[in-house]
Amino acid sequence: MKYLVGNTKSGTAVFAVKGDEAVNLTALDAAVGSDLMALIGDPALAESVAAKIDGAPSVPVASITPALPVAKPGTIICLGLNYTDHIKEGGYDIPDYPALFMRGKNSIMAAGAPLVRPTCSDQLDYEAELMLIVGKGGRHISEADALDHVFGYTVFNDGSVRNYQRKTHQWTPGKNFDDTGAIGPIVVTPDEVPEGAAGLKIESRVGTEILQSSNTGNMIWSVAQTIATISEYTTLEPGDLIAMGTPPGVGHAKKPNPRWLVPGEVVDVEIEGIGICSNPIVDEKDHKAAGASA
Repeated sequence: MKYLVGNTKSGTAVFAVKGDEAVNLTALDAAVGSDLMALIGDPALAESVAAKIDGAPSVPVASITPALPVAKPGTIICLGLNYTDHIKEGGYDIPDYPALFMRGKNSIMAAGAPLVRPTCSDQLDYEAELMLIVGKGGRHISEADALDHVFGYTVFNDGSVRNYQRKTHQWTPGKNFDDTGAIGPIVVTPDEVPEGAAGLKIESRVGTEILQSSNTGNMIWSVAQTIATISEYTTLEPGDLIAMGTPPGVGHAKKPNPRWLVPGEVVDVEIEGIGICSNPIVDEKDHKAAGASA
């Protein structure tokens, strides 16, 4: 199944996507709600509503404004340094334990929404990433069982403000500016992609300029290994989000000059078999002005 959470004139709903058309699952069964949490928590509901799709009315996907797949995720855990060539371009040693950090809810936004370059920095960078949504929670999850805990996969742009990321050994400031982490719009269930979403082309672009191009098969820590590692120290819960790190080609490592995102550009992150997360870049002062006038 391919899901899309989004807004129409009728409100926010969950849609099932088939090609260029989408069926409103919330209209078929109100229990589905306005994000994926009901389907995550009740596999029987997901099966029930899926059986009602054939013959149901549809709308063009293009008529839907994406919203966050999970409106209020409990925990957002991000994996850094998960592609060898990205580690080398950043000047780091290859670690023997994954570099993990967290994002707050104000730092994330939906695909299609403005990705905001903050007033205090012009070093806004892009990071194409695979993201998974936890379906079944748990603690001390074994690697062998880990993929059973995945509800689905989506696309993430881990927008990073590099000079703030490097102010300390902790990356938190540079990874948590408001409206810098774009998620979605499509969430695919595990049966739609190879096991662990491995072997998928992953790319970031601005227009015809290819910024990053790699494959999720190049990740050092797989989805299953990452879930097992994280669940050693914390209980994962349904709807938690885990980002799987970025491949080489990020802006700060471009030679001879860094390649920062600038207002007026549109950055696309695409993962084969999942979809494209596309966001316009705006300046913070313009974003605030637009919000004030809305």
